[in-house]
Amino acid sequence: MSQPAISIKNLHKHYGNKHVLQGIDLEVYPGQVLGYIGPNGAGKSTTVKVLCGLISDYSGDVRVRGIDVRENPVEAKRLIGYVPELAELYDVLTPSEFLHFMGNLYGLDEQVCEDRIVRMMGAFGLQANIHQRMDTFSKGMKQKVLLTSGLIHNPDIIIFDEPLSGLDANSVIIVKDLIGKLAKEGKTIFYCSHMMDIVEKVSDRIILIDQGRVVADGSFEELKQQQGNQSLEQIFARLTLQEGLGRAADDLMSAFETEKP
Repeated sequence: MSQPAISIKNLHKHYGNKHVLQGIDLEVYPGQVLGYIGPNGAGKSTTVKVLCGLISDYSGDVRVRGIDVRENPVEAKRLIGYVPELAELYDVLTPSEFLHFMGNLYGLDEQVCEDRIVRMMGAFGLQANIHQRMDTFSKGMKQKVLLTSGLIHNPDIIIFDEPLSGLDANSVIIVKDLIGKLAKEGKTIFYCSHMMDIVEKVSDRIILIDQGRVVADGSFEELKQQQGNQSLEQIFARLTLQEGLGRAADDLMSAFETEKP
């Protein structure tokens, strides 16, 4: 088997007295789409920040394409494209200005960068907006610029954190199709999301974490066989001890009931 594109061994991270990551172990290989899921506070975002070199005070070994992320953060970052759910764009810039800035950070040739901007913005239906200031953009339009900025340098490893946030239905279809094509090209996709139906469809392998630990690891079909042929939502609820979610909805509805005199 080839060298893993992402290797995480015995990853621990504390925030003060809180033990957020408690010994995460995983390897992701080229061409794999990994769905990384878990409830709020499980440690997903912390894992992503460690992978992206945004957090360095952790214990354990984290490597991308064999490069130690803590020891060689700049070299590791060159291999990674990161698309966050929320990011502060320089919205006084145009997409062209912002994406050329991003291309320069990665050392892209100016003409190559320009060609990619035109093609990618056109694919997202934003060609007419390339030279428009982004402070006039909707959330969905800004998300398309973020997607482009994370992919423009043609990275080997792509980390998506809720990448469909704010996108219209057609753009969601485009991104889902794009993920499959990137994987076929040998790219490694690390996909974080709360949208179980999307994770089900795009992932070759799913890792569920809860309270900083891996509690499930396998393809959706493997997880179904292990958990009694349940949906991913049901598996998620069962393994994170949230079977009472339906009752919680009833409790919320009860808040609207008018008290009897």
